[in-house]
Amino acid sequence: MLGNGVVGILSESSNKWERRVPLTPSHCARLLHSGREKTGIARIIVQPSTKRIHHDSLYEDVGCHISDDLSECGLILGIKQPKLDMILPNRAYAFFSHTHKAQKENMPLLDKILAERVSLYDYELIVGDNGKRLLAFGKYAGRAGMIDLLRGLGQRYLSLGYSTPFLSLGASYMYPSLAAAKAAVITVGEEIASQGLPSGICPVIFVFTGSGNVSVGAQEIFKLLPHVFVEPSRLPELFGKGRNVTSKRVFQVYGCIVTSCDMVSHKDPSKTFDKADYYAHPEHYNPIFHEKIAPYASVIVNCMYWERRFPRLLSSKQIQELNKKGCPLVGISDITCDIGGSIEFVNQTTSIDSPFFRYEPLTDSYHNDMDGDGVICSAVDILPTEFAKEASRHFGDILSQFVGSLASTADFTKLPAHLTRACIVHGGTLTTLYEYIPRMRKSDTLDISDNHTNGHINNKKKYSVLVSLSGHLFDQFLINEALDIIEAAGGSFHLVKCQVGQSTDAMSYSELEVGADDGKVLDQIIDSLTSIANPTENHGTPSQQLNKISLKVGKLQETGMKKDSESDPKRKMLVLILGAGRVCQPACELLASIGTAASRQWYKTCLQNDSEEQMDVHVIVASLYLKDAEEIIQGIPNTAAVELDVTDHRALHQYISQLKKHLVTASYVDDSMLMMDEKAKNAGITILGEMGLDPGIDHMMAMKMINQAHLKKGKIMSFTSYCGGIPSPAAANNPLAYKFSWNPAGAIKAGRNPATYKSQGETVHVNGDDLYDSAVRFRIPDLPAFALECLPNRNSLTYGDLYGIGHEASTIFRGTLRYEGFSEIMATLARIGIFNAETLPLLKHEGRPTFRNFLCELLKIDTKDMNEVVVGEKKIAERILELGHCKEPGVAVKAAKTIVFLGLNEQTGIPVSCQSAFAVTCHRMEERLTYSNTEQDMVLLHHEVEVDFPDSKQTERHTATLLEFGKAKNGKMISAMALTVGVPVAIGALLLIVNKIKTRGVLRPIVPEVYLPALEIAQAYGIKLMEKTE
Repeated sequence: MLGNGVVGILSESSNKWERRVPLTPSHCARLLHSGREKTGIARIIVQPSTKRIHHDSLYEDVGCHISDDLSECGLILGIKQPKLDMILPNRAYAFFSHTHKAQKENMPLLDKILAERVSLYDYELIVGDNGKRLLAFGKYAGRAGMIDLLRGLGQRYLSLGYSTPFLSLGASYMYPSLAAAKAAVITVGEEIASQGLPSGICPVIFVFTGSGNVSVGAQEIFKLLPHVFVEPSRLPELFGKGRNVTSKRVFQVYGCIVTSCDMVSHKDPSKTFDKADYYAHPEHYNPIFHEKIAPYASVIVNCMYWERRFPRLLSSKQIQELNKKGCPLVGISDITCDIGGSIEFVNQTTSIDSPFFRYEPLTDSYHNDMDGDGVICSAVDILPTEFAKEASRHFGDILSQFVGSLASTADFTKLPAHLTRACIVHGGTLTTLYEYIPRMRKSDTLDISDNHTNGHINNKKKYSVLVSLSGHLFDQFLINEALDIIEAAGGSFHLVKCQVGQSTDAMSYSELEVGADDGKVLDQIIDSLTSIANPTENHGTPSQQLNKISLKVGKLQETGMKKDSESDPKRKMLVLILGAGRVCQPACELLASIGTAASRQWYKTCLQNDSEEQMDVHVIVASLYLKDAEEIIQGIPNTAAVELDVTDHRALHQYISQLKKHLVTASYVDDSMLMMDEKAKNAGITILGEMGLDPGIDHMMAMKMINQAHLKKGKIMSFTSYCGGIPSPAAANNPLAYKFSWNPAGAIKAGRNPATYKSQGETVHVNGDDLYDSAVRFRIPDLPAFALECLPNRNSLTYGDLYGIGHEASTIFRGTLRYEGFSEIMATLARIGIFNAETLPLLKHEGRPTFRNFLCELLKIDTKDMNEVVVGEKKIAERILELGHCKEPGVAVKAAKTIVFLGLNEQTGIPVSCQSAFAVTCHRMEERLTYSNTEQDMVLLHHEVEVDFPDSKQTERHTATLLEFGKAKNGKMISAMALTVGVPVAIGALLLIVNKIKTRGVLRPIVPEVYLPALEIAQAYGIKLMEKTE
C-alpha cells in the first residue's frame, strides 16, 4: 500500500474552526494534470467536508475523488491530529502530530500509530538546508493574533471609558482575505494619524518578544499603524514624556522589540549578559523584564520560545506588584500559547470565538468579560486558521514540492534527507532519530526545544566538524546546553544521529555535524563544548559527575557551495545587494519577482526571450546592521538578509566566492572608476554605473531622443533637462514647500555648487554663492498645475560631450526643479549665515546655547532684554530687511516663516554635536522637514530637445517627461525617489544576468544595448514615460 501514488486528504476533526487544508484545489490540479511520471501522484481522494475553506466541488472540478473511504490511499494528509478511529493500518500519514517531544496528551495517538504499523511524517520536523522549518504557519499566527489583539484593545479601552479607532476592527476570521484584514488595519492607522488616540491612554506601547516568524508576522500588522520603534533603554524616557504631554490626542503608537538581554541580568553585578552563558546557566541570571520593560508596556505580544529552566517573563506575583503601582498594561497576546509558561498567569487557552479572558491580579481571579480591573489575555492555539485560505495556499505551495516523493516511495530511507529526518515512525517502529521518545515518556523534566530536536541544518557553512556526544544528554539538559552554545556562537548543527538511554543509568549518544563560516568561530564552539565535557576542578564535585559528558571531535572539513541540480528546470541566479537603504527595497522586489507569474509576460516581451528556460533570481541583502536588511526583505520571496561589513574581505568572499563579478551602481562614474575600465575588460566583467534616476533614467531618455534625431539626419540645436525630487503637492505643507527624504546636508551643499551651461552659443558661469539668485520660473505646458522654478545644476557642458552634441547644440542646460519661491527663501537664509560651515564660537561653550540664542547671534539682536516679541515672525522679517539680507518684504516674511517653522527661535538647547550654523540648520531641517509615514514625495524629470532637419528645413521640439509619486505598499510608503533609483539598478542587474549587455568594461547607460531594453522594462514595470513631438 505504501508508495502506490494515491493520496488522501482528511476531513479535519480536531476543532470546529479548523478550515485549513494541506493541499488546495489548485495544488491538486497541478499534481494530477502534470502526470504520475512527473509528480508521483496517481489519484487524490478527498474526504467530504462542509467547513473546509475550499468546497468539495472545487476538488472535484480538478479531478479529485470525493469519498469518506481512504482505504485505497498509501499516503494520507491532514493538518491537525485525526481522531484515533480514523487511523488506518499500514498507511503513511503526514500531519502535525506533536509527538516528537513525547507530549503526554498525544501519546495515545503515537501508541495507535505504532500498533497499526503506520508510518508517520511530522510537518514540524521537515527542515530545509538553512536550518528552518519548511512547513510552518508562524507568520499567519502572528498576523491573526495581532489583529485579534487590536480588536480586543478597542473593546477593552471602551470598557475603561476611551473610544479608539481599534474598536472598528473585526476579528481576523471576519475578513474574506488577509489583504482585506490589512486594509482594515490601515484604515485604523489612517484614523489614528488624522484623529489621534486619547492622551489618557498614551503612550500606547506594544512590546514584542522573540524574533522568529510569529514575531515577524505580528510586527507586520503593527507596522500598518503610524508607529515608531524604540529601544528598550528608552522606554522610561518615552513613558515619562508621554504621560506629561499637554496635547489631548496622540497620533502614533510605539513598538519595542525585546530579547533575552532585556529580560534577565547576571546575578554577579560585575558581569554583563552573555547569551551563551545564559543558555548554558540560566540559574546565574535574575529576571528583570518586570522591572525594566513591563512597567511601561501597554501591550505585551509574546512570540518567544521558552523552557522551564529559564526565568519567567512575567509571574503572577510580579504582575500583582505592578498592578499595585499603576502599571499601564492593558492586554497580553500570548501567540505562542504557552500555557502556564513564560507568562505564569496565562493558565488557559482561549478560542477564536471567545479569544480573551480577564485576569485580575489583586484578587488572582479570572473572568470571561472585558469589564472590571485587570489585564485582558489571549492564548488561541489555532490562530493561522483564521486566514485559512492564505495559510493553506502558503502551506500547499511547499508541501506540493515533495508530496509526490512521500506518496510514491515505500522505503523511507530512499527519500530525500529532509523527509527521512521527519519520519518519526516507519511501519510501526520508531526511526533511529526518535528512539529517545520512550525514554522521554518516563521523564517529567525533559523538555527539548523544537529547534534542538530538529537540528539546524546548514550545508552552506564553510567549515564543519563531526562531534560525538555521549552521557546524560537529555535527562540533565546537557544536549540543550551543547546546542545552545553552537547557536549562540553563530554556528549551525545537523543532528546526524541520536540515541537516548532507556534507564537512569544509561548513557545517551548523539552525533552532530557542527558548522561555521569562520574557522575561529568553530574553534570557539569546540572549546566551549569541551568545557562542559570537562568541568573545572571547582565545579567537579562528586555529586555533579552525572552532569559530565564525553566528547569526540572528528576532522575539520571545508565545504563549498553545492551546484544546482541538473534536473532543476529553473536556472538560479544570485544577486548580492550591498546596503539596506531606501532604494534597496524596490530593487529587491523587482529582482526577486523574476520567475514568478507576475513578471513572466513583461520579462519575455521586453527581453525578447523565446526560450522556455525559466529563471529564478535569489537576492541577498547585506548590511552592516542585520535588522535593516531584515526589514527590507520582509514579505519579499526569494530573499535573504545577512550581516556584512564590506571592509571585512574574508566575510565578503563568503558571498562572492571569487571575484570577476558584474557590478551595477547608481553612483557617478568618476575618474577612479574609469581607471578600472581596462581591468574590467580583461576580467570579462561589466561595471555599469550611473544607473539610477539622475544620473540614470535621465541619460537613457536623453540618448534615446538624441539618437532617434540623429538617425533621421537631424541636428540637435538645444538640449535642456530638468529634474527634481520634491514633495507631492499635498505634502508641500511648509514655507519652503520642500522636504528631505535623506540627510539634508547633501542637498544644502548642492545648493552652493557653482554651475556652468551654454545658452544660445554663450557659456554662462554661476558662482556657488549666487546659485539660488539665478533660479528662474519654470512651467511644463502639459503639467500646468505645477508652479515650479529651476536652478542650474553643476557643469552642463560635460553632458554635451557625453551625449555627443557639444559641437552642434547652441544650448545645453541641466537644471534642478523646486517649487516656486524655494530659491529666494534659501538665498535669504544663506545670506543670514545659517549655512556657514565654520565653527561658531557661541556653540563652543560648555553651557549649551538655545536655538533662540543662535538666531539672535546671526541676526545681531541684543539678547540682554530678550522677550517673545523680539524673536517673533514679524520682528525677524524686519531684522532681515534691516541687515540687507533681502530687498523684498514679501521674501523676508517667507524667510521669517521658515525660521519659525524650523524652530530656530525656540528656547530649547542646541545639541553638543552641533558646532556650526550649518550643523544646527541640518539638525533642525532633519527634524522638521521630513516626510510622515503617509506622505508622498514626487519625482519629475523633463527633457526638451530642439531638432533641426536641414534637408526638409523643418524644426521639431521633442519632449519626454517622467512623473512618479511615492506609493503605499503593505502599509509602508515607498518613496518615488527610492523607486526611480532602485528599479533602474535592478534592471541593470537583470540585463547583465540574461547577457543582454555584452560590452565589458566601465559603462554608463548611454548605449543602445543598455537604454533601449532598460526603458522598455521600466515602463512595463510601471514607471511611466510620456513622450511628445511638436
